[in-house]
Amino acid sequence: MINAKKLEEIAQQVTESIPPGLKNLANDFEDKTKTVIQRKLAELDVVSREEFDVQTQVLLKTRAQIAELEKKIGELEAKLAEKED
Repeated sequence: MINAKKLEEIAQQVTESIPPGLKNLANDFEDKTKTVIQRKLAELDVVSREEFDVQTQVLLKTRAQIAELEKKIGELEAKLAEKED
């Protein structure tokens, strides 16, 4: 999911922008803000950067394997064509 540290930073920035006399309210606001942001991001069905990077590597490996298999199939088809002639 989304980096919890980044959410913490955003919530902290919001808290720091509130006047000192409202710190208790700010703490509640920070907690509620984190909860709402996490819930809304979950609804968006987004993936973390780490998950994205892992899937990118899987895709690259799969593409390489497909290219290798296509090459081998081409070689086998060429051999079959030679035998048929």
